[in-house]
Amino acid sequence: MLRLGSLTLDFPVVQAALSGYSDLPMRRVARMLGASYTLNEVVLDRLVIQKGRKRRTITTVHPDDHPVGGQLMGAEPRAFAQAADALVEAGYDVVDINFGCPVKKVLGRCRGGYLLSDPETGLAIVRAVVEAVDHRRPVTLKMRRGMDDTAESEHKFFTILDGAFAAGIDAVTVHPRTVRQRYAGPSQWSFLKRVKQHVGDRVVLGSGDLFCAEDCARMMAETGVDGVAVARGCIGNPWIFRECRELLAGRPIPPAPSVPEQGQVIARHYAWTAECYGEKVAGKVMRKFGIKYSELHPMARPVRDAFIAARTGDDFQAVLAQWYDPSRDWPPGVRRTGPGHLVAAGARMG
Repeated sequence: MLRLGSLTLDFPVVQAALSGYSDLPMRRVARMLGASYTLNEVVLDRLVIQKGRKRRTITTVHPDDHPVGGQLMGAEPRAFAQAADALVEAGYDVVDINFGCPVKKVLGRCRGGYLLSDPETGLAIVRAVVEAVDHRRPVTLKMRRGMDDTAESEHKFFTILDGAFAAGIDAVTVHPRTVRQRYAGPSQWSFLKRVKQHVGDRVVLGSGDLFCAEDCARMMAETGVDGVAVARGCIGNPWIFRECRELLAGRPIPPAPSVPEQGQVIARHYAWTAECYGEKVAGKVMRKFGIKYSELHPMARPVRDAFIAARTGDDFQAVLAQWYDPSRDWPPGVRRTGPGHLVAAGARMG
């Protein structure tokens, strides 16, 4: 169980916000396979406030998409607060503040991870959001461990962390890489242990280098965090949530999904994508997901190449028909054990 303020989740493994990926169809697939909670793609505060098609899309919450968090990014407290209020009115279950995005363009506009270098503005944003939400929904914060490895950066991290909890946030998610690291180099899980010890009984989720169920269980055991947010590790591998549920319940991890099962899930993902965006663009939207799904196929290389070559919905469906045909006698599926590390179903883990 995991508590985010007034929201109680039945399981402490959630799907993180993923720019370019965690749209409604991906969230529905993750939930279908065991994710207790999902977050949308991070959105700019101004897109939530301004009238238009994008606002309507962002502020429409599907009945099957609960509980769901709306993650916001911006640079100015007033706009952040207005957007947070709009997400609550739209029906989001949690408002999440992004102080972690490491993208250069985002940093240049004083958003995302940049705010870790400016505690005054960052905490003004947190206070404005908490006040605007006014206890109607939980408010959470996503952070990295600082801008860089300097003592000054670490001091600013803890200044924001303490100030955010004092302002009334309900939980924090910490990725223990710096903003400057982006995704290079090691993720310092030992920092998560320090954070959890520092805040005591306040809720901390960890993120970073969670590519399999064993990673999720190990992060919780080694650091003491209350839960974990799976990001890159669930793209093309939503089965990670099912595996986590079994492992953390003390049961054996299920076998890797068979090729026909993979095909069924990908087909469902495609159908929900077509429902969300229209059949005309579904193939284009699904191409990047197909490439990631291919990693679990026993013939990953040609399947990946086939998804790369797909340009239309018909192309995508042809890949499914050829490479996920349930009437064929396929080798066992494979499961991810780390970034780029896969093992055949039933193989022994080293």
